[in-house]
Amino acid sequence: MGIECTSDFVKINNKLYPCTVSLAMDLIGGKWKAVILYHLLEAPQRYNELRRAMSGVTERTLSIQLQQLEKDGLIAREAFGQKPPIKVVYSLTEFGRSCAPVLNAILGWGNQIVAEKGEFLT
Repeated sequence: MGIECTSDFVKINNKLYPCTVSLAMDLIGGKWKAVILYHLLEAPQRYNELRRAMSGVTERTLSIQLQQLEKDGLIAREAFGQKPPIKVVYSLTEFGRSCAPVLNAILGWGNQIVAEKGEFLT
């Protein structure tokens, strides 16, 4: 089957996982995490830029996902200014950049699925 986990469990930051796939999916799985990371691949973005680029995501969901990605060390949040309105910019960390090949593979697979079974709309 290819590469397999070399032990029954893995532990990262006091969290126990049954395999490394489970670990990876905890970090980037779900409907929005990979999409957020994909949008940050090109350049750092502000919250509203991300929200506009991701139609369909609610403010609450985006906020929660950004917090989780920051907590897991995949993105960095930088605030400018002392009082509202402050400027907040999100960017990928080096750890976040390390998942770029995975995100590009997911993008390619998604494009292939649409080309074979659906259609691209404008």
